[in-house]
Amino acid sequence: MAKILILTGDAVEALEVFYPYYRLLEEGHEAVIAAPTKKKLQTVVHDFEPGVDTFTEKWAYGLDAHISFDDLDPSQYDGLIIPGGRAPEHIRMHKKIPEILRHFFQENKPVGAICHAALVFAVVPDVAKGREMTAFTNCRPEVERAGAQYVPENLHVEGNLVSGHAWPDLPGFMKEFLKLIQA
Repeated sequence: MAKILILTGDAVEALEVFYPYYRLLEEGHEAVIAAPTKKKLQTVVHDFEPGVDTFTEKWAYGLDAHISFDDLDPSQYDGLIIPGGRAPEHIRMHKKIPEILRHFFQENKPVGAICHAALVFAVVPDVAKGREMTAFTNCRPEVERAGAQYVPENLHVEGNLVSGHAWPDLPGFMKEFLKLIQA
């Protein structure tokens, strides 16, 4: 079975981290949650409320990070998932993120990026340049600034990259990611 790295941090969208984590475990894979530091992370719920033009945020469950970014060796993993929420906004600033992300693209290992995960690609544009991907609609400028073509679909697969628009797309997102892992 595969060993999959889930790259995240505080304010990760709860559904976008828990759904992939438990789906991977259900399939018999090892899922390792990595964050800037090994600690209990605070997840959040993003949802739309009547009369509000953007999503709202509420605190959700705690989640233990198994390993810190500094302590992980990306070569020990068979695939990578980057959940959305606000976590990508701050984890992208960690000095080890470019090395981690580049490894998975250079080795053509499966990468799953959903919702705001596209923000991470802004600091590693060499892996996004010329690619096609989707993301939460408000992340379109960052996708395009990273050199990728924004695809206005809920789910998109291009080579080793599975990208999804938001948490309602998780069933298809995980189905496609698992296909790449099992290939």
